[in-house]
Amino acid sequence: MIETSGLLVVNKSKDVTSRDVVNEVSKIFKTKKIGHTGTLDPIATGVLVLTINKATKLSEIITSEEKVYQAEVVLGIKTDTLDITGNVLEEYNTNYKKEEIVKVLNSFIGSYNQEVPIYSAVKINGKKLYEYARNNEEVTLPKRMVTIKEIKLDELNYIDNKTVFKFTCKVSKGTYIRSLINDIATKLNTIGTMKNLIRIEQGNFNIKNSYTLEDIKNNNYKIILIKEALKDYFTVKVDDKLKFKVMNGQILDNIYNQEYVLFIDDDVIGLYKEEGNKLKPYKMFI
Repeated sequence: MIETSGLLVVNKSKDVTSRDVVNEVSKIFKTKKIGHTGTLDPIATGVLVLTINKATKLSEIITSEEKVYQAEVVLGIKTDTLDITGNVLEEYNTNYKKEEIVKVLNSFIGSYNQEVPIYSAVKINGKKLYEYARNNEEVTLPKRMVTIKEIKLDELNYIDNKTVFKFTCKVSKGTYIRSLINDIATKLNTIGTMKNLIRIEQGNFNIKNSYTLEDIKNNNYKIILIKEALKDYFTVKVDDKLKFKVMNGQILDNIYNQEYVLFIDDDVIGLYKEEGNKLKPYKMFI
């Protein structure tokens, strides 16, 4: 049994779920302690960061990091899922100019209250939203504050009497690109749907340094160790006395004046978090 703990950056292919990827890698590594850090829809490809063994404790940290996507949009088609895989509800010809699209894209920079799509796993009253959709039940869709840090037009084409464009955006945790596309179309006074989506980055993890399932099956991959994944945190190498305290989860004085402190010896022991003027255990790896 492989006992390696760390992160594996997978380049997810189309038409498989994030859970499918986890299950496949779980078989390869012969461990059930594997998780992912942010679902990608089956239509989407790109960066899916997996946490293995002790690194599953990093899931909360990595999930909260900013993400960069490139999306392809078709204006003039509306579907029930807000992407091209859904049932078409409405369709007509469109012809939008570059200047119009760029102006609307730029208007989304900043924070706004985004409606969660009905085809999502968000729970309302203990039931997932997509279950309401499949049962044709009425439900009020929740809204979440999201932030669009950057957004730019990459490509514009006119195909089959439709305006088709690609854009890249950097967004906060919890942003649904399908919803963003729907909101962009609405602001353009039209309808639109997502044709393709690639997650290019999540935090420090980039698609350039990712591996396909085929790579992983052929032993062509590199595990990112916990120490390396947390290298941007303020780090303290412990002596025997401090090591004993940290290993036992003792609360420490924050003499370092840091929000987070990573304690290591030869390997990572634990990540502490500031609370008041003290440091308390946040994620322990012993």
